[in-house]
Amino acid sequence: MKILLTGSTGYIGRRLLPVLLASGHEVICLVRDQRRFDWEDFSKEDLARISVVQGDLSNSQSLDLVPVDFDVAYYLVHSMTSSTKDFKTSEMESASNFVHLLDRSAAKQIIYLSGIVNDDHLSTHLQSRKNVEDILRTAQAPTTVLRAAIIIGSGSASFEIIRDLVEKLPVMIAPRWLKTRCQPIGIRNVIEYLQGVMLKPETFNQSFDIGGADILTYKQMLLEYAAVRNLKRYIITVPVLSPNLSSLWLYFVTSTSYSLARNLVSSMKNEVVCQDTRIKNIVPVSIFNYTQALQLAFNKINKKEIISSWKDAISKDTLRNTFLDNQEVPKHGVLTDKRVVEFTRPLQEVIENLWCIGGERGWYYGNWMWRIRGVIDKMVGGCWLAQRTEK
Repeated sequence: MKILLTGSTGYIGRRLLPVLLASGHEVICLVRDQRRFDWEDFSKEDLARISVVQGDLSNSQSLDLVPVDFDVAYYLVHSMTSSTKDFKTSEMESASNFVHLLDRSAAKQIIYLSGIVNDDHLSTHLQSRKNVEDILRTAQAPTTVLRAAIIIGSGSASFEIIRDLVEKLPVMIAPRWLKTRCQPIGIRNVIEYLQGVMLKPETFNQSFDIGGADILTYKQMLLEYAAVRNLKRYIITVPVLSPNLSSLWLYFVTSTSYSLARNLVSSMKNEVVCQDTRIKNIVPVSIFNYTQALQLAFNKINKKEIISSWKDAISKDTLRNTFLDNQEVPKHGVLTDKRVVEFTRPLQEVIENLWCIGGERGWYYGNWMWRIRGVIDKMVGGCWLAQRTEK
């Protein structure tokens, strides 16, 4: 079977592509920039079944050269990380151009990964996802929509934000949206559903909610992460943090971009819990609970087997391909910075210099700052850094 995969360099697409190849499919990868495609991650046998085509869904003319002899098309693109405030319009335009492409093709099905949109009053982000659904349904080919809450997996935006908050902040003064309920789902289950609905007639022109085994508040998710990591964390929710302040809070504390933080915060007022569970009978999979999804993410990170990250979707040519090499779950709640420097002086002399740092000799830079730090440490019961360090 031949498949058109959009978003193949994004978080979900990079996870789905090897699964499709392992099932024996041919895949046409539509990318905005061929340089972003991970050619080195695939064997010669896999590359023989991959066609990489450059095209931009926001530019209909750039899609003229896309092959149209595919059977199934995956729509896995969004503009959550976009800095433009009018991303709803750009998402609708991209979806319309995609429909025009599909109507020229032999496609038998469109598969779209959306968000859970069961509330009456949706955030801008979730309303945009719903608008894209409506546009895709106008295509001649039947559309299958999978609606997910937040996705937990190594490199996912939700996981990275949770990790940053819990690892960095022993005490959190958090906004009240932490009391909102959601149904997080593991990335492995998402991929199983995306593959499982392929060309199943009972999924045509249908929408399905997909979620994990647990329904939790965002506060419970943070505390459960802390429990898994054996960290003591305290969360105090207050009603005074506006959406803008909450977005800035996430932006400065976590690794997320401000645009993504803003869109996430606006969506966290909406409860994202599965109501339509018919998918369980159509695509039976072993659903992970939240703790299991976390453990799977930790395992991937510890083994440095992170296939993709939410940052992969950022359209920046300056993004280094090696940034995931530095991604590591701290073993004791801190990151380790290890550096190796060659020296020619006698070993004992170097060791003595190291032991004498601080105290009467002082520090090599910013003595006055370290003395202030020492006073603060003494106030909270820690070591007095101005004292001489003994060997």
